[in-house]
Amino acid sequence: MRVMLRVAYDGTNYCGWQIQPNAVTVEGELDKALSDLFKEDIHVIGASRTDSGVHALGNVAVFDTATRIPAEKICMALNARLPEDIVVQSSVQVEEDFHPRKCVSEKTYEYKILCRRIPLPSYRFHTHFLRTCPDVDKMRHAAECLVGEYDFKGFCSIKTQAESTVRTIYSIDVLEERLPEEGTLITIRVTGNGFLYNMVRIIAGTLIEAGFNKRTSDTIKQAIETGERTLAGPTAPAKGLTLVEIRYAKD
Repeated sequence: MRVMLRVAYDGTNYCGWQIQPNAVTVEGELDKALSDLFKEDIHVIGASRTDSGVHALGNVAVFDTATRIPAEKICMALNARLPEDIVVQSSVQVEEDFHPRKCVSEKTYEYKILCRRIPLPSYRFHTHFLRTCPDVDKMRHAAECLVGEYDFKGFCSIKTQAESTVRTIYSIDVLEERLPEEGTLITIRVTGNGFLYNMVRIIAGTLIEAGFNKRTSDTIKQAIETGERTLAGPTAPAKGLTLVEIRYAKD
């Protein structure tokens, strides 16, 4: 049977999702734990190959197994074999032809920024730290330019292997939260039908610069129209990024 897992992890100690030679990865830990549990050679297929240091609340992976263990009970048995910074939230049986990267889906990412005079240790692995706070209203205004179906060639790394750089962003919300310890937590929440390599981090870097008057709506529009990478902002650090959710049309 084919089983789908929804996986949460803290990406701090991992070299990303995808298996790499001589590196510890989330996919590698899942493969090892599943193979040990079922005494089979199992390799998961992930929906999103998150980078080193990127986190997830709901990444999706599937694998095939001959086990008779009910699919919904696999998550508990698997978690007992996984390190504490990787936790399978659910396990369900899916159709044999279900592929997490080929089925129609909607992905949501969040990028978090801690704005404060002095860093807070408890936020160090999950936020991008800034000593001064960008103008959130300007970030929101700039974000409006990115919502819709566009060619996002100017908002991805040159390492992308995508056949097409056209993507649809359904919404971008820039949320602001005042912290009791003083300071501000800014969350950039982006939902779309898919994202290119480093695309969300480049969007975050672009919006941050817009908040500091280093980027305008006009230059963002030009970056979309021309596909020129230098017209978009820098790639924001990985640790501020979390894959929040992947929803499929059949969900």
